Amino acid sequence: MPLRLAALGFLLSLALGCASAREASSPAPSDPLAGVDATVAPGDDFFAYANGAWLKSAEIPADRGDAGPGADLVEEASRRTAKLIQDAAAASPPAGSDARKIADYYAAFMNEAAIERSGLAPLEPLLARVGEIADRRALAAYLGSTLRADVDAFNNTDFDTDAVLGLWVAQDLVEPTQYAAFLLQGGLGMPDREYYLAPTPEMETLRAAYRAHAAAMFELAGRPLSSARLDALLALEHRIAESHASREESADVKRGLDHWTRAELAQRAPGLDWAAYFEAAQLADVARFVIWHPSAVTALAALAESEPLEAWRDYLTLRLLDHWAPYLPAAFVNEGFAFYGRTLTGTPELRARWKRGVRATNAALGDAIGKLYARRYFPPEEKRRAELMVRDLIAAFGERIDRLAWMSAETKLRAKQKLAVLRIGVGYPDRWRDYAALAVAPDDALGNAQRAERFESDWQRAKLGRPVDRSEWVMTPQTVNAVNLPAMNAMNFPAAILQPPFFDPKRPAAMDYGATGATIGHEISHSFDDQGALFDASGRLRDWWTPEDLAHFEAAGVRLVAQYSAYRPFADLALNGRLVLSENIADLAGLAVAFDAFERSADRARAPVVGGLSPEQQLFVSYAQSWREKVRDALLRQQILTDSHAPGAYRALTVRNLDAWYDAFAVRRGQRLSLAPNERVRVW
Repeated sequence: MPLRLAALGFLLSLALGCASAREASSPAPSDPLAGVDATVAPGDDFFAYANGAWLKSAEIPADRGDAGPGADLVEEASRRTAKLIQDAAAASPPAGSDARKIADYYAAFMNEAAIERSGLAPLEPLLARVGEIADRRALAAYLGSTLRADVDAFNNTDFDTDAVLGLWVAQDLVEPTQYAAFLLQGGLGMPDREYYLAPTPEMETLRAAYRAHAAAMFELAGRPLSSARLDALLALEHRIAESHASREESADVKRGLDHWTRAELAQRAPGLDWAAYFEAAQLADVARFVIWHPSAVTALAALAESEPLEAWRDYLTLRLLDHWAPYLPAAFVNEGFAFYGRTLTGTPELRARWKRGVRATNAALGDAIGKLYARRYFPPEEKRRAELMVRDLIAAFGERIDRLAWMSAETKLRAKQKLAVLRIGVGYPDRWRDYAALAVAPDDALGNAQRAERFESDWQRAKLGRPVDRSEWVMTPQTVNAVNLPAMNAMNFPAAILQPPFFDPKRPAAMDYGATGATIGHEISHSFDDQGALFDASGRLRDWWTPEDLAHFEAAGVRLVAQYSAYRPFADLALNGRLVLSENIADLAGLAVAFDAFERSADRARAPVVGGLSPEQQLFVSYAQSWREKVRDALLRQQILTDSHAPGAYRALTVRNLDAWYDAFAVRRGQRLSLAPNERVRVW
């Protein structure tokens, strides 16, 4: 669990972020009044109006950091996946089949007795490799061996890699027909550089807890560290954190223009034996890299030369212990949870073993499980219904572009060209991944995980030198999420998010538009937000706006930054409006487009009044309920510092920028959320 690769929302996970936030929230139940607190005026606090009754009674489960119907949907997806795994095992599938691999992977993870008997023995070969690092070349080779490609590298929300740098293989932003190798900052055992650098009492307390956690992991491994060695380890990690770019800096897409050849790496980042590094990383034949985080790369090279080898060995040992703790005996699991769960997120209880087993099996064999999931839980009629809604939203977005008074005809034409080539994936991919090369044993939990990690990295590295595949999915069907890939001009809407309570044929259509429709609109608009708008129809990073249009767009962004920076969940901690800007632009555009799409749809003509709410009121209430959540304070603080999404209670307040919301609820001047027409932020 140690390393979090620096998040960047736009390229891979403009919506992964969208989705990771959705996991803790959900659309409304079928009754639009369920959870509503009618004693709150919509114009004073729309989130409390739509969710107040639910907030008063909801309790956060002991094994989670947050609560909400959307989190329940994630739980349901886990239960369904567990049933698929059990059914696969019961069918006695043949050796080597995907079903056999699914069953064996899960069974090995669930065999706690065997894991306890094995102790630390399965990890000893890797620990011995670290202990054998005797010179700087060996250090470079070991560091290179940890550089694994990860499809989720730009939005890694788990501490689940032991590399000091991250590798992401993706479409080159300069030459979009080719894949490029991106090098990213990493190496931190805590969520972000702020946890190391911020001089606040809260962070000082967390740093002390992390030190205690590190000491405990070494004790459990039978390798206790002296206080001096522990200090040196943490000092090295602190220096790595100092080299990291901030979240806001990481979101600058122009970093994708920074290509370094191997010769330039050696010249601009001296101190590390790059030849040994890339040889061990199986990247010796790659001539150039996109250096997303130059400061982290140059600092790593310098630290590899300057820091004592003993400090490096201790640091890398901790990385291994934390990374593989979920597959080790219970003492390691419990210590990992004590810090990463209880301390960092405030979660009282470790999740049940079967839930962790489902998650691990999904991570290793996601497409194989996804094929079973889609077949059983996503009927063709729901796929067609979702595809119709996507088409409605795309048409509505095109009409909004046409109506923009501030945008020039030239920019409108290019925007419409980009809209026309969006590739929409609904439910599941057209082609499934082949797992023939992945070996899975029924009695080797740690070995299975290591082989699955290598399999994923090999899969990603193999893309280098091949034509870009715009049809590739980056999510599995059983993922409660959605994603926009602006460089690829593609979107994925997995099956698991296109079901009740997010997408329900039994409830008023207006509510589906307010929840799933706004999500679809959100993802479409990511192609045109402050990051996605920098990519043309081919996915090339280039300026296709007129200067006047871009200035207007950026000015609207500045106003949205100010609006969200004024929200203060804690007396000592406000939202970072710049950090959440891309997602807020997408929320604003997505909700506006969903409203337009509903108004132009056949569903509007036959929409009933339900519970005393007009169809328009139902849509907005459903949107606010889609961000329904209750979050533990520790996790909420972490989200504010590290997440590119605003907390759900503030995402719901997007409504205050839409004229239609004022009309629907007769919001008056002087109410807390009321903005004068000229103060409302209008983007698309």
